[in-house]
Amino acid sequence: MTFKDLFSVQSASYAKFRPDYPPALYTWLAAQTPGHAQAWDCGTGNGQCAVHLAGFYENVYATDPSAQQIAHATPHNRVRYAVEPAETCGLPDASADLVTVGQALHWFRPEAYFREVARVLRPGGLFAAWTYGLPEISPEIDALVLQLHEGPLGTYWLPENRMIEKGYADIPFPFPLMAAPDFYVEKSYSRSDLFGLFDTWSATQRYIADHGRHPAEEIAAPLMAVWSENEVKTLRWRLVVKAGRPHEAPNL
Repeated sequence: MTFKDLFSVQSASYAKFRPDYPPALYTWLAAQTPGHAQAWDCGTGNGQCAVHLAGFYENVYATDPSAQQIAHATPHNRVRYAVEPAETCGLPDASADLVTVGQALHWFRPEAYFREVARVLRPGGLFAAWTYGLPEISPEIDALVLQLHEGPLGTYWLPENRMIEKGYADIPFPFPLMAAPDFYVEKSYSRSDLFGLFDTWSATQRYIADHGRHPAEEIAAPLMAVWSENEVKTLRWRLVVKAGRPHEAPNL
């Protein structure tokens, strides 16, 4: 295994409980590329980004190093899935108008990955990565989620996970970044759905392996006191978008 395979075990839950990205994000991305023949979505997971990109690009090449994630990916006639590391892409040189990576850049080897991005992108092509942290629900529930995140799970987050909290500020981008609009993700959840979201956290799986129980047990009682079983709430995440044109960096 040459990558940190932290999501294969919960790949079905990942597809069900992770939020989808807003349509406005894809519309903005498509407006930034002069061509719309080919997009490459790296770390595609269940293919949620790839399928949306297929509405704007004739072909979408969607890759992930996890065979389990690809097995749960959503089929689409314009999307071709492949089990590949992000640092080694099967596309030819200068063949993509857009390269995207949603909530996965922190797992890649930056130098090797950005070289591959520059190889695959056409001149003038766009690279875009985005990430999100903890959701906003309500002050009481937000405090409980943070308690779980930094309490029992605090020591189970890897350094790569912590990059998300800093909005990828620690990742060296070897090309100029452009301004991007503010984008937000919203999704409706029941209380049990929130526990399903916790299951998709890689730290949760490591905690369960060590302790044989779910870390969310520590917040279950106070959470049930403020969120009834049949109540549906809207969770909201702010996206941090990092975008630019690698061919504007002459040494990449």
